[in-house]
Amino acid sequence: MVKLIEMMLDEKLITKDAISTLVKSRPPKKISFANLIAENMIDLHTVEIFLAKKIRQGIISLSRLEKIEGIDITPIVKEVAKVLHVEYIDLDEVEIDMKLFSQIPYKQILKYNAIPVEENDLNVLVVFDDPLDMAAQDAMQRLFPKKPIRIGIARPKQIHQHLQRLEINESIKGLITDIRKDLSQAEKMEDIEENGSSAVLKLIDIILKSAIYINASDIHVEATEKSCIVRERVDGMLRQSFTFDKDIFNPLASRMKLLSNLDIAEKRKPQDGRFSATISKRDFDFRVSTLPTIFGESIVLRILDKSKAMIKLEEAGMSKFCYDRFSQAIKVPYGIVLVTGPTGSGKTTTLYGALNAIKDVKDKIITVEDPVEYHMSGLQQVQVRASIGLGFSDALRSILRQDPDKIMIGEIRDQETLRIAIQAALTGHLVLSTLHTNDAISAITRILDMGIEEYLVSGAFVAIQAQRLVRKICTHCKKEIVLPESLLKDVQQYLPENPVFYKGEGCKECDHTGYKGREMISEVLTISEKLSRMIAANASKEELTNQAMEEGFINMFEDGVRKALEGKTTIEEIYRVARL
Repeated sequence: MVKLIEMMLDEKLITKDAISTLVKSRPPKKISFANLIAENMIDLHTVEIFLAKKIRQGIISLSRLEKIEGIDITPIVKEVAKVLHVEYIDLDEVEIDMKLFSQIPYKQILKYNAIPVEENDLNVLVVFDDPLDMAAQDAMQRLFPKKPIRIGIARPKQIHQHLQRLEINESIKGLITDIRKDLSQAEKMEDIEENGSSAVLKLIDIILKSAIYINASDIHVEATEKSCIVRERVDGMLRQSFTFDKDIFNPLASRMKLLSNLDIAEKRKPQDGRFSATISKRDFDFRVSTLPTIFGESIVLRILDKSKAMIKLEEAGMSKFCYDRFSQAIKVPYGIVLVTGPTGSGKTTTLYGALNAIKDVKDKIITVEDPVEYHMSGLQQVQVRASIGLGFSDALRSILRQDPDKIMIGEIRDQETLRIAIQAALTGHLVLSTLHTNDAISAITRILDMGIEEYLVSGAFVAIQAQRLVRKICTHCKKEIVLPESLLKDVQQYLPENPVFYKGEGCKECDHTGYKGREMISEVLTISEKLSRMIAANASKEELTNQAMEEGFINMFEDGVRKALEGKTTIEEIYRVARL
């Protein structure tokens, strides 16, 4: 970095006065490209042209560019490709031909940081991280003697990630060979589908263990045009872990269906099932969903860790302010407490945490869910089955005849369910449920829009919590950073004097993402007497928000900024999931 800045000084692209300004600012700012651009001392395009020129001259490498903070190197790589008359390839947007990869030794592509991507009638496209490495190009050409290679370049980080995935594939090559052997020996494909293959079972076991090892929440097995890919959702983000040839998909999908008691012959309709497995001495449930696609099927396995059902509310990641308000709300004898947020924001986990906090042998607690994700002792749990006429509203009517004290409704989807829930709250029951809204106050307007009278809403609701999940900074590579001025301006009103922010550099522990684990940001709207009267009088959302602020309400964005100041997450992550 220092050497590059010196080169820019020599070429008069920046001045010594600019460097002095950064150093003399209070607090002093780091001499970096990001700060030079933020302070308008140089424009981004000039930096991109300068760096592309130095790569073309062989002074710096593309790999070194990845370490420069505050610069998106994609335009630079594109500029280098343009100047060198080679192709720029976004490896996340293309499908690697696995048959091509299997033709050459993995050690060779690892040695030269090169990946063969596709083959046509004229040539073979090979992507390199160093377009000037002629030795690597000659070596790859010798591996494909029948056709000339076509040179492509990609971001070194992408190449590194794909080589890691291909390494996993290399380690299970023997299993893939065994599966093909079983396929060739079986008289019909149906024999493999019905009786299974030990190699397929071993492959499924590896896929499950791999996902659980990295704390994935879902496994996605997908058929594409040329291959079969396996992706895992970690901390809310999908990452690709396995890539197989297309012929592996059918036996893999069929065996997963058998495990889940699904119809292996039915490939035209969606199906749902589940199975259990013990992995590393821990019990897991896997909820399985299949969906027909143009290239085959998409199979998603939701991983349900049974130990998570015992989560304590204080361990869910709420800030103390929100935790105190929510805990107080769920201890009332009757009324509705809502948890809102989009799919995958941890609403169900919060509800289970609440049930754990309030369950008592003296109370009868009944839940109605679709599906029942975790089995909990001390509760009566009802599974919704629309196919036999047992929907949320039907189950709720029957539940009220069971003399419950507390009720948990997995999700309020329609006016009928909501109306019954309100009647239950008004007749002396505590009702916990979820709703899909962006923030707490929007839940009130959504409920009114669903046709519920204002006086019922004002009388029934106790509190509404809105929440999101943000990724936590990896503690192994956490470091202090200076936030760009453009971001500071937007959050200035929430910041103390001389705020300090952090980010993760990326390491093996976090798979070079800079994040590991997730934490909740939330807002809790307690329905006070004043707010209740305003709802009954059909007050606007703006009026309700102003009153809530007067009563000490802290919105989700501010709660997130506080967590960023504590070093738990980043401002960029707060912007990703919440908004002002």
